[in-house]
Amino acid sequence: MRVNFTLQNIGNSELQFVDAIFPTEKKFGRKNLRATVDGHDTPVAELPQEYQADSPNILRIPFNPSWTQKQKRELVIEYALSSPDDSGARITIGENDFHVGSRGGFPALQPPRHVMSPLPKRPDKTQVTIRVPDGFLVLSRGTPAGRKQTGGEAVYRYLLRKDDLAQFVVAGRYSESSAIHKPASVSFWTLEPLREDPAQAEGRLAAAWNTLQTAFGAPDKNIRVLHIVESTGLRAHLVGEEGAAAAPFPGGVLVNPAALALGLHSDAFLEKITHAMAHIWFGDEMYPTADSALGLGEGLADYATIVVDEAAGGEGSRRKDIHKFLREYDAARKETAEKPLGVTGFSTMPAERRIALAKAPLFFIALEDMCGEATVRAGINHLVTLLRGQEAGYDDLRAALEETTGKNLAEPFRVWLYDKGIPDDFRARYVVVNESHP
Repeated sequence: MRVNFTLQNIGNSELQFVDAIFPTEKKFGRKNLRATVDGHDTPVAELPQEYQADSPNILRIPFNPSWTQKQKRELVIEYALSSPDDSGARITIGENDFHVGSRGGFPALQPPRHVMSPLPKRPDKTQVTIRVPDGFLVLSRGTPAGRKQTGGEAVYRYLLRKDDLAQFVVAGRYSESSAIHKPASVSFWTLEPLREDPAQAEGRLAAAWNTLQTAFGAPDKNIRVLHIVESTGLRAHLVGEEGAAAAPFPGGVLVNPAALALGLHSDAFLEKITHAMAHIWFGDEMYPTADSALGLGEGLADYATIVVDEAAGGEGSRRKDIHKFLREYDAARKETAEKPLGVTGFSTMPAERRIALAKAPLFFIALEDMCGEATVRAGINHLVTLLRGQEAGYDDLRAALEETTGKNLAEPFRVWLYDKGIPDDFRARYVVVNESHP
């Protein structure tokens, strides 16, 4: 990785350093970090001890001599990334494919630690150059700006505008499936040609993609085709889960070979893809705060799968999904004591996490029942649009929903997030009578 910055000090004082968030060694396998200022090597150091606890991924690049007002500096940052042990949604690197996610894989300069210091301004256009072995296909954020061959490599260029979200790259020696429509709405990129006809799966995924856009707004304007891309090193993003895995990237979904082995037309495969697709809205367009990563991050994605199923199969499909999550919740409650949803995160014990994962989507169903489907989905759409590329927490969600519904939602938020159990009135609405389940 090589990143070139042309910087200007537009503040009212000299600067002795600039801080930047870097990919972590644990999650990205970062090594061989090097920085130069105006062509001269400069040491990259840890922050002073008093800042390290709150900013563990930030390192400091000093200026010698100091950076004076209105002066320009050329900063170059280089490092290597390698596939870490816990490969997942952030990065995978294999012999014939790799991906680097949109959050954490690229350096992000930080404002000076002065009162009222603004965030560094992005230029109107940033040029992104990606070099890959000849024969690789490439997806990246930005507008394509050319491709050329050089030796045994292919060089792809993209223009990233100041309003675009963070960069990502997905690439590999892929075989592209044929599409059922021209132009394509869904495309499979796999390391070996597909043995199954993807037409049926493409149709269902295209319908799900359209439903998500209708409910929660259009994603990045440069996403014209939904890509389902094989990633050999991908592992499940929930700690402790093994086997079939799917993870989102802006504009598509990564799947590992175990997921493809489920069969393109199997419900298990399509459910995994749909859940991961929802994370494009609830993880890239807007991403949850650390304390709401489970309730919002996973809960909204599971709720979105219910929205998709209802669009395809009507109220019966919606109730079937609700019953499924209720059964999962009840089964999980038999294994351990419940922690309130609002204080359960990914670091909790797997048994406690299982309870919260089943309860979270039901919270959004309860809000629909109270306020109406259209207004709840409009509120979530508003949240994604308003906080595009930013963090969102429970308070942000409540504010957005109260604006669209016109109701004070303090009580349902308190009951569902901080009380234990499923409210009796909710169970009464969805009681299962003479229903058999596989």
